[in-house]
Amino acid sequence: MRVIGTAGHVDHGKSTLVAALTGVHPDRLKEEQEREMTIDLGFGWMNLPGGEEVGIVDVPGHRDFIENMLAGVGGIDAVLFVVAADEGVMPQTREHLAILDILQISAGIIVLTKIDLVDDLEWLELVEADIRQVVQGTVLADAPVARVSARSGAGITDLRNQLAQILAAQPVRLNLGRPRLPVDRVFTIAGFGTVVTGTLLDGQLSVGDEIVVLPGEVRGRVRGLQSHKHKQEIAVPGSRTAVNLGGVNLDQVHRGDVLALLHTYRPTRLVDVSFRLLKDATAPIRHNSEVKFFVGTAEVIARLRLLGVEELRPGEEGWLQLELDDPVVTGRGDRYILRRPSPGETLGGGAVVDPHPAQRHRRFDANLIRNLEAVRGGTPAEVLLQSCIAAGAASLREVTRRAHLNGAQAQAAIQELLSSGDLFVLESGSPLPESDLLVIPRGIWQAETSRAAHELQGYHRSFPLRRGMLKEELKSRLKLHPRLFNAYLRKWVVDGIVRESATLVSLYDHAVNFNPGQQMLVDNLLAHFASKPFEPPTVKESIAEAGEDIFQALVDLGMLVQVSSEVVFRKQDYDQMLLYVQQHFQETPTLTVAQLRDRLNTSRRYVLAFLEHLDTTGVTLRDGDVRRLRQSIKKG
Repeated sequence: MRVIGTAGHVDHGKSTLVAALTGVHPDRLKEEQEREMTIDLGFGWMNLPGGEEVGIVDVPGHRDFIENMLAGVGGIDAVLFVVAADEGVMPQTREHLAILDILQISAGIIVLTKIDLVDDLEWLELVEADIRQVVQGTVLADAPVARVSARSGAGITDLRNQLAQILAAQPVRLNLGRPRLPVDRVFTIAGFGTVVTGTLLDGQLSVGDEIVVLPGEVRGRVRGLQSHKHKQEIAVPGSRTAVNLGGVNLDQVHRGDVLALLHTYRPTRLVDVSFRLLKDATAPIRHNSEVKFFVGTAEVIARLRLLGVEELRPGEEGWLQLELDDPVVTGRGDRYILRRPSPGETLGGGAVVDPHPAQRHRRFDANLIRNLEAVRGGTPAEVLLQSCIAAGAASLREVTRRAHLNGAQAQAAIQELLSSGDLFVLESGSPLPESDLLVIPRGIWQAETSRAAHELQGYHRSFPLRRGMLKEELKSRLKLHPRLFNAYLRKWVVDGIVRESATLVSLYDHAVNFNPGQQMLVDNLLAHFASKPFEPPTVKESIAEAGEDIFQALVDLGMLVQVSSEVVFRKQDYDQMLLYVQQHFQETPTLTVAQLRDRLNTSRRYVLAFLEHLDTTGVTLRDGDVRRLRQSIKKG
């Protein structure tokens, strides 16, 4: 699932464009509607031509609300960069472009809006040429241009098609097994309680998950999930997600907080970052300057510590350590923005290199700068994890080859990932870089486990009286290679997620339970079996009396033993018949149908079906008109 965002100058038609695409105007506040100007974030969604549903975040364009814009633009996959045809490039056009460039949002479309207000084609060409010059050297340098009129609908269909193409070329959001949702909106719904929304990153959330709201350490539970007003059992990375929280009050969560699973993230007040000062910045930045730090949906005041230099001039890059007034939750690689508090100005930004530095650094330390440079490229463990994510479930030999690590680096990285729980070994053996053991990253394992659980939950709902699904059927539904399926199944059993028998698999907590009406039918049927244990109701008669589902459940539960297409016995009566056969063979080496018929005082029909069943299961061997014992008898 993807999320796109708008960007551009105030009154250039961003919200009207979103309304034309989605059918719903994103301005939800009364003041926004009265002023006809977006003040806070707006949200919507639409279906692309191929059927994919995408979320839309509409951001304010006015300079007074640029910081609200920053809370919405960080989690998007692509941008609609809006420029009005009648005005062309304006101040916030340039500032929004600079922000997109810093955040490295390279997928986008330049949307020339309000073309219905321009009669002169030459003017449109001049505006488009000006835009091309402005975006030169930025992430949108090669972005296509779409000319549209949201009022008349001109170009909207083509824009949807272009957007589908742009998004299809983007990699999917990674599932690292560490979900976090930077909160951009908080509200309450009568009868449901606190609801937060945001774009889910780094993992999936499920109904029932125990969560924590950071940095306040408020614990709660996921009561419900929605995406675009559709209920979900699981929310996937990259989706616009609304989370109904249990155990969390409205005043305990705010925009800028992060929703996460327990023990996966911790807040920080100190971060090491790479930084680029915008070339259009009005002045250099100096050590100990006060700045505003924007990451995710959070905004905090920070003290800027320049590392290795006394100042950075416009257009220069360097390293910073930021001391934050309030804690935030962030991760390595997160993009961020710095702004000057007063007068308000976007200074630049970069990437978080270390979200938890061990100490306040000495500013002029050559070793520190070398270490930061090395870490920016990724540690061996991070490189190997990315290789594992790209490969999915694969052998250690394959992921090590993909990561281009030497033996010592790979071995250390494997141990680090196994110790942190970011990587699982699916087969027994020594996890060495040259091993053919299958491994899988945590995020993909969680997704595969959820997929299997979803299939089994659906099966249990459809067939509540069946003990489980055939293993072969589950393997087919999951479209897994036999080796991989068997490896998954072993780990699911060990982890207590599923139970397995010779042929069946079920969720661990699934049990066949008869309701009162069904239990009455069971009792009546078993009473008929008890009245004539060796001349019981046939399969057909049993199904007619109790129903096929109940009959099959009794067979699956082992309460009935079906020996042929027509004949079935109670388990205890079947065991008694086995005992009689065992006693007979202790006295004589052969057994006839007539002998067992007379011993049980029943008819040939039942005895013949029972003995043919023993032949099939390898207990007896038919020799003309007699049976001989092939193996010792065990009760079924």
